[in-house]
Amino acid sequence: MKLFYGEVLPEVEIHPEEQTHILKVLRLREGDQITVTDGRGKAVTGKIVIVGKKITLDNPVYHPASPASDNALHIAIAPTKNIDRIEFFLEKSIEMRVAEVTFLLCDHSERKILNMEKIQKQVITASKQCLRFRFPEVHPLVKLDDFIKRCDPAATYVAHCDQTLERVELDTVPPRGKTTILIGPEGDFSARELTMLQQRKIRAITLGESRLRTETAGILVSAWHYLKNS
Repeated sequence: MKLFYGEVLPEVEIHPEEQTHILKVLRLREGDQITVTDGRGKAVTGKIVIVGKKITLDNPVYHPASPASDNALHIAIAPTKNIDRIEFFLEKSIEMRVAEVTFLLCDHSERKILNMEKIQKQVITASKQCLRFRFPEVHPLVKLDDFIKRCDPAATYVAHCDQTLERVELDTVPPRGKTTILIGPEGDFSARELTMLQQRKIRAITLGESRLRTETAGILVSAWHYLKNS
């Protein structure tokens, strides 16, 4: 399947950048079959028809809508100083069907600015690569203090490195329903933040004996949830 991004209903409209990629990079021709998704669960397959510089689809066949999963993982993660690392996390978590990602601004955060336009393009690219018709929601930076006010403590967990505090194993977390897992920055969450999370009754988890990089922790959590729900 050759998957591209655009609008599906009421008419098929392939995103201009995607049309350029189809014609100039992939050099697809009239009659070649492609699939277009809107990233919200709808998709259509048809044969390319080229009218001037515009691409339309002949004999479109609409796929059944892809529903949102009842078992959705939301990772709230502090972006790393090296942007390549967090982009790597994002790509791999999307491949493993993460439903939602929020970027956190924490006391120890070294990166306090994100290019969300670039990140949204990466979301589209990674989603197409793994043939997702429903793209994950990715939210810009938000302060941890504000984020946890909106969390359901019963379905929210925090991964931190403080061994003096009680933590449970990741495998004890129910993988069903909507689950939110918080992952801190380089340097981990601050003492103030850990106290605040405890006061909100957000339970702590451990990801094993090794001290993991931020992006590695995010990928591990994504893989755990993916395997539990496959």
